Amino acid sequence: MKKLLVALMMVLPMCASAQKFGHFDSAAVIQSMPEYTTAQNEVQAKAKTYEDELKRMQDEFRTKAEDYEKNQATLIEDVKKRREQELQELNQRLQEYYNKSQQDLNQLQGEKLQGIQQKLVKAVEEVGQAGGYVYIMDTSAGIPYISKSLSTDVTSQVKAKLGIK
Repeated sequence: MKKLLVALMMVLPMCASAQKFGHFDSAAVIQSMPEYTTAQNEVQAKAKTYEDELKRMQDEFRTKAEDYEKNQATLIEDVKKRREQELQELNQRLQEYYNKSQQDLNQLQGEKLQGIQQKLVKAVEEVGQAGGYVYIMDTSAGIPYISKSLSTDVTSQVKAKLGIK
């Protein structure tokens, strides 16, 4: 039994040192991907479209509100109520449009990033399999400590797999 324990104690350190660990910076890789730049430009263009429409709606609301404020004293009660209701409805549409545009932008960004992340995961898997790594950890994910001497930085290999310089 003692010989078995001694043999295990001698073999375990060799097994542990044979394991390869890697790390990479996904944020740096993603930001250098052409697909990311294209996705960001597309999301920004869509955001600009929403902003322009929102500004137009706000200007319309502001103009009608100022007109109402100016003429409020001279309006008959029915017209006054109708204009107040119109302002409330316009304000509500403005809020709904803003909320919908934010949801649409978040969804678009999520869809674009999902494809990019899938491509990144595939590249990391390929690097891991080709290099015989046990784990490849993402340093941008908030891991508090990674030993640089016991782990290999594979960021450049992942970039190469993706065709990025």
